[in-house]
Amino acid sequence: MSTAREQPIFSTRAHVFQIDPATKRNWIPAGKHALTVSYFYDATRNVYRIISIGGAKAIINSTVTPNMTFTKTSQKFGQWADSRANTVYGLGFASEQHLTQFAEKFQEVKEAARLAREKSQDGGELTSPALGLTAHQVPPSPLVSANGPGDEKLFRSQSADVPGPAERERLKKMLSEGSVGEVQWEAEFFALQDSNNKLAGALREANAAAAQWRQQLEAQRAEAERLRQRVAELEAQAAAEPPSSSEEGPGQSLEQLEALVQTRDQEIQTLKSQTGGPREAPDAAEREETQQKVQDLETRNAELEHQLRAMERSLEEARAERERARAEVGRAAQLLDVRLFELSELREGLARLAEGAH
Repeated sequence: MSTAREQPIFSTRAHVFQIDPATKRNWIPAGKHALTVSYFYDATRNVYRIISIGGAKAIINSTVTPNMTFTKTSQKFGQWADSRANTVYGLGFASEQHLTQFAEKFQEVKEAARLAREKSQDGGELTSPALGLTAHQVPPSPLVSANGPGDEKLFRSQSADVPGPAERERLKKMLSEGSVGEVQWEAEFFALQDSNNKLAGALREANAAAAQWRQQLEAQRAEAERLRQRVAELEAQAAAEPPSSSEEGPGQSLEQLEALVQTRDQEIQTLKSQTGGPREAPDAAEREETQQKVQDLETRNAELEHQLRAMERSLEEARAERERARAEVGRAAQLLDVRLFELSELREGLARLAEGAH
């Protein structure tokens, strides 16, 4: 095909299908991927054609005639019958907007072909109708302009004979039968496409969630280890003997302090009874010495009581701290169990998604 003689006026991308010639009901896809579908205008012959190249051959080479009709069978699928090619072509677009643009261009080209036929029948001079077409033009596919001389026969001009009534009935039947199969195929195709997109999104979300859970799990493990160490330190402190600031030495226990306080109380009572009892010849010096001892014992007793209360408070604080640490460890262990369970469920969900993807 000579590019100087035939030029593209509109191009788009679509999945190309042809009706199954055996069943006249199912669609046969031309390939796995979308192809470039273009409208071409031959200025020398005043002919409009729809052409799509797949690999090294023309998948669509359909001359547009006034009697052709492009039918929208769904929001993203349309079809038309070509009596000369004895087939029905179907196009699946990525969006409804692309389908509408192609359908509008088909109507424009069909009208231009009708005007070209009328003027050619009247024998009048015809200017290029393609110059008056308005459409969103895109560059032609490189495959269209790369055909060699051996492919010239694929683009030869064809006559625009109007088919007879029997042929029209046959084409209508092919269109109706093809629409049933097309709707079923399209529903399955887009359902599979949506499912694939949802699965890909779910896998991405699952991977992100798994990474986040791994980070949280590591943080929980570190926190649990820190709490275990803290509990061990508190237990070691509780097991050790509490220090004492008294003159008796730092190794004195709480029980020893209580026994000492009781002993001092008894001594005080004894001294008081001695000083308060009747004496025949009390010695002033002895009485003063005894009173001094009583005061010393009372002072010492007060110090011991103060020390005892301090030790009791310290012991209560240590016990409370130990209980808090044990509670924190329990909560951390429960949270760790929950995280591990959720991580296990997440892994099972990922495994199910992976199995569904295959």
